[in-house]
Amino acid sequence: MRRKKWRAKTVTSSLRRLSFRAHLLLCSFAIIFLVAASTPRLFPSAHAAPSKLKPTDDYALIFGTVWGPDNHPVYGIKVEIRRAPGKKPHWELYSDHAGEFAQRVPAGEADYVITADLKGVKTKDGQPVRLQEPVTIHVEYDERVDMSLHLTR
Repeated sequence: MRRKKWRAKTVTSSLRRLSFRAHLLLCSFAIIFLVAASTPRLFPSAHAAPSKLKPTDDYALIFGTVWGPDNHPVYGIKVEIRRAPGKKPHWELYSDHAGEFAQRVPAGEADYVITADLKGVKTKDGQPVRLQEPVTIHVEYDERVDMSLHLTR
């Protein structure tokens, strides 16, 4: 008994089999997609602005520690960094398990104000904490600036 040899079948499809409505629908979807992809509002990731600080650029480093009322480092505090004349924070980051945080900023002469967002933060005995005072630092070159944020009751 002889078996038939298996052969791959080639299937071709054609748009000719589609109706006029299907052609119209496909073309309209293609046009809508092309227009939407060229509009940055609808697909912001397609036209994302390049980051202002590239990995190869010179930078200054702001390094700090958040200290609690009991002089221990505090984890999970939201730290906000802004340029001195501005009102809105440009960088927001959180302190790590050692109470430390670090942020790269552009190299060059500038003043920065560092504050902590303490909404809902309380001590172990339930008292709210506050920041002693916002810290203003001055950066001149591509340097590292160390600072501390002290929280009080």
